[in-house]
Amino acid sequence: MRTSLKTECDTEKANRQDVATEYPWFALQVRARHELGITNYLCGQGYESFLPLYKCRKRWSDRVKEVQSPLFPGYLFCRFDPQDRLPVMKIPGVMQIVGANRVPLPVDEVEISAIQTLVASGMPNQPWPFLQVGERVRIESGSLCGIEGILMDFKGTHRLVLSITLLQRSVSVEIDSALVSPTSLSQRSRLEKTIAARRPFQVVT
Repeated sequence: MRTSLKTECDTEKANRQDVATEYPWFALQVRARHELGITNYLCGQGYESFLPLYKCRKRWSDRVKEVQSPLFPGYLFCRFDPQDRLPVMKIPGVMQIVGANRVPLPVDEVEISAIQTLVASGMPNQPWPFLQVGERVRIESGSLCGIEGILMDFKGTHRLVLSITLLQRSVSVEIDSALVSPTSLSQRSRLEKTIAARRPFQVVT
């Protein structure tokens, strides 16, 4: 009997995962330091969830240890039917679904894809202040090929900053400015002038 119930449960989870891919991503605000546990619980219930992590160094009383922490502390991402969101809201630790006027707003699919590509690349990255100004460029080669961002000056280093607009949060990763090109001819001429001046670059998306 238990085997039969387990099989039915597994089948239900598999069906939910198949259906979930049709729904958009939503951002869940959760209790601090509960991101991983809630993500694992969602996966166990058949939801497609995404918790981007980064490596950082934390100092303890007697040593410095490298640990993985959420790129967006207090937030994770999940696909689900917004018309059937009550099961998600009832999960212990989930505070709210990010939206406006109590209406959940989906996260831009392109932004989620960019963060997933960044995490999968294994390149060093870290949380970053949200930025939304400057000129758009495109990464032309490497593991982040195809990702677009905004070129900016930043203290002599070249960085690609990926943003989740809905959360007003960003993530930065080191990038070689030689790998980027402007997304329009008008930007190309301005970019050439910037390169000629030998100014440092930063990429923001």
